[in-house]
Amino acid sequence: MFGRKQKDVADVAVLFVCMGNICRSPTAEAVFRSQVDAAGLSARIRIDSAGTHAYHVGSSPDQRSQETAAGRGISMSGQRARRIRVEDFAEFDYIVAMDADNLSILADLEPEAARATLSLMLDHHPEPPFREVPDPYYGGTRGFEQVFDLVDAASAGLLDQIAARLEAARESESESDA
Repeated sequence: MFGRKQKDVADVAVLFVCMGNICRSPTAEAVFRSQVDAAGLSARIRIDSAGTHAYHVGSSPDQRSQETAAGRGISMSGQRARRIRVEDFAEFDYIVAMDADNLSILADLEPEAARATLSLMLDHHPEPPFREVPDPYYGGTRGFEQVFDLVDAASAGLLDQIAARLEAARESESESDA
């Protein structure tokens, strides 16, 4: 069985995943982190992103992703692309893929003793216009704006789910202490 790293640091850990970890998943990481910070839950939720491929390991997010986020008041500074590791399936509670191809890769990599729950990003969107977050890499600025809007709405849904989980755990602990 895998052990948990940083268990004392956060109650819940979320990992966002796309192919190269320079466009969609770092955008999701930054947007979700901003929402978590605004909700006052940053000490309870650990957030990261990764790619299924090693194309851009060590690189900053795509400049167009950074510009789109900055235009919405969100910084992506300090983020660096990394590749998913088998240990991530034990260290994270939620692994959220941007598209079905990456979800399939994750399912193939997932060890039997995995802790993480796999899902698609838009599974958390209240009214998903698509099943997958489209890859904006080969397109123009509008694609990066669309990605931001999609992950913003889906992040809010995911945060609602996690906040409810954290509240239920707090209530359960309060009852057991009584």
